[in-house]
Formats: sequence, structure tokens, C-alpha cells
Amino acid sequence: MTTAAPADTTAPESAAVNEVVRTPGGHRGEPIGSRSHTDGAWQERPVQTRSERYASANVTDFGNPTGHEVDWKLTPIKLVTDLISGALDGATDGTSETKDVDGFTVSWIDRTDSRIGSAGLPEDKASANAWSAFGQALAIDVTGVEPGAELVVTRDSLGATPRAAHTVITAAPNSRGHVILENSGDARLSENVEIVVGEGAHLTVVSVQRWNDSAAHLASHFAQVGRDASLRHIVVSLGGSIVRVNPSIHLSGQGSATEAYGLYFADAGQHLEQRVYIDHEAENSRSRVKYKGALQGEGAHSVWVGDVLIRQSANGTDSYEENRNLVLSEGTRADSIPNLEIETGNILGAGHASSTGRFDDEQLFYLQSRGITEEEARRLVVRGFLAEIIQQIGSPALEEQLTQAVEAELTGVAGSIPASPNEIDGAL
Repeated sequence: MTTAAPADTTAPESAAVNEVVRTPGGHRGEPIGSRSHTDGAWQERPVQTRSERYASANVTDFGNPTGHEVDWKLTPIKLVTDLISGALDGATDGTSETKDVDGFTVSWIDRTDSRIGSAGLPEDKASANAWSAFGQALAIDVTGVEPGAELVVTRDSLGATPRAAHTVITAAPNSRGHVILENSGDARLSENVEIVVGEGAHLTVVSVQRWNDSAAHLASHFAQVGRDASLRHIVVSLGGSIVRVNPSIHLSGQGSATEAYGLYFADAGQHLEQRVYIDHEAENSRSRVKYKGALQGEGAHSVWVGDVLIRQSANGTDSYEENRNLVLSEGTRADSIPNLEIETGNILGAGHASSTGRFDDEQLFYLQSRGITEEEARRLVVRGFLAEIIQQIGSPALEEQLTQAVEAELTGVAGSIPASPNEIDGAL
């Protein structure tokens, strides 16, 4: 079916619905400690930990980023100023399409709906700008309990107009579901995606960015995972000029768990950025983060920042994050920054790993000694490197599409580059 666009989806300029701030951990309440309000102006104070960042749904609460801020210094903000602080079209144009699937309900909801703001609130101006501008949100309710149920939502042809969008995915207690968000075509889009996983539910959310070469996309994902529930969150970025996806996952229920995976392939002049935040709030929570990317072509740039916070209340936590980058040609840049904050010593384990390197000459030599050409050997190495993430998606049709997309990306890979790994690993 096609989800019909509402008759009037323009957000009023004075809309203040759900424009509240939250305390650390994603809870709604009073402003957190990174700012104070004096004589009508926000006074900045240094943020010491990831959890202390200010959060608000009101765009006027944020100043314009200069590029010196820790969360913006690696982003080409001059190329996305219109999405960060410009006027955004919040009207829904009916480009989101789904097929009827048992166990899922798709609808449009107003800004006044109680589900808006239930997973988190913006921590930067781009996210707040989208939140302040959207008219109605796309709501996806997961109610089925049969494993393997899958819902695909496609969005394309958004055009060159700067737009705002909002999506809320809610998994009912003990439900099972697989939601795929597919993006393609032209776009200049800033959006927020909220994910709430109820007690005992198991949800997979896959976000696929296969935009045209000129597209720009800034997205913030907020997730709350309940008691004994699990969220598998997967980000795939293969297209677009500038794509920045920031997942923020809060393990707020005892025994909650998340697996966060990412796959990206940056071509010449392309900027692909991911900033992952895992917040262990509850006891006996578990997280695994694994992002892998490949880069080829002059000016290809990837950014991965992984923040993991283990709070004092999160005894029994088991956490590990890693990012691996494979450089396929000269002139590329991969920024990889893992961060780990631990506030309690009573944990099962926590660690991180980051590596950026080139082809392993020994692997290439082994394959060539078996009669495989150098070009095909390189393709096999890259396929094997990225296949680990593709196989986590759990949708055979999408996995096949992405495998073919990666194969297409590999066309024109540069010649032999000697191995030059640069690894940083840490574990506790």
C-alpha cells in the first residue's frame, strides 16, 4: 500500500508540542547540566561526558555550529547549512510506501501524539531543526509475535528542497519484527527516527542510504530498549554526497541488549559519517557494536565515532565496540574514534577496537597463487571484508541487493597498494 499523505502537514511556526529537554539517559525532564539559562540567553559550559550534552526539541535553544564543536568538527557543515539552520519543508509528500504485512501498522500521526519524544530528544541543531519543522510523523507499530515478519518502507524522489521528516517505530511488549527503511533518489533531508522496544520484544531496524550522488542526509536515531528486550540496529550508507547518521541507543531496562552494525562505502568526494552512542543505564545489559567501511577515490572521507557509557547503575554490563576501515586507493581519509566511559567497576567486560589499513599483501599473494587474477583477488578480499555486516541484516532479498551494490562500487578499484595497517585496540 501507499501511506496516504495527510491533507495539511505544515507545522505551525509556533509549535511547541513536546518541546522539552531531558535529563541524562533519555528521560524527559529539566535541562541537563551542559547549559544554564540566564537573562534570556543560554550560557555554555564545557561538557565533561557524553551523557551531559544538552537536549531539546526547540531549534532556538541551539546556536549555529562553527565547526569547532566536538560533534561537528569532522563534518563539512558549510555544505549542509540549509539543513542545520535553514527553513525546512515539513510537509509529507506521500513518498513513503509500504506493502501490507501482518503484525505491523503504519499511519501518520500528529505532533501532539504521546509517542513523539518517547525515545529521546535532539542533541544538536540539525536534529532540533528537523524536529521543530516536521508536520506529521510516520508511525510504525510492531505488534506481531511471529519471527521473520518484515516491513519495508521506501522513500525516494524527495527533490532538492530542504526537508524535515520524523518517524516513530514502536515494538509492543514481546513482539517480533524486522523494519527496513530504504532511501534513494535525490534529497536534502534532515530527520529524526525514534525507536521504542517494549519489554521482552525483539526488533531489527535497518536504515539503507542509497541516495543519488548529489544528495545530503542528516539523521538522528533515538532508541529506548526495555527490560529483557533487544534491538538490532543496522546502518548501510552507499550513496549520497554527505550522509551523517547518528544512532543513540539507551539500554534502559534490566537485561536489555543491542547489536549495532554499520556498512559504508565512500567514493571520491563522498562524506559518510556515523556517530554511535550506547548508553548502558540498567543492570545486566549487553551491547555489541561493529561498523565496517571501505574507501576509494580522491577525497573519499568516512567518520566513525563510537561512544559507550556504562553508568554507575549498570552493574553486570557486557560491552564491546569496533570499527574497521579498508583503504582501496590513495587520497582517502578515515577518522575512527572509539570512546569508553565506565562509572562502575562491577562489569563483565568492556572494550573497543579501531583499525584503518590497506590490502593484506599475503592474502592477495595466496589467492593469486591459486590462479586467481590480482583484480579478482582484490574483489574477493573486499567482499569478504564487508560480507560480515551484510549477513547480519536478516533479509535475503536486501542482502542480495547490497551484495550487488558493493560489487558495483568495486568497479575501478585502484592498483596494488602495500599493506599499512594502523590499529588501536583496547579492552578491560
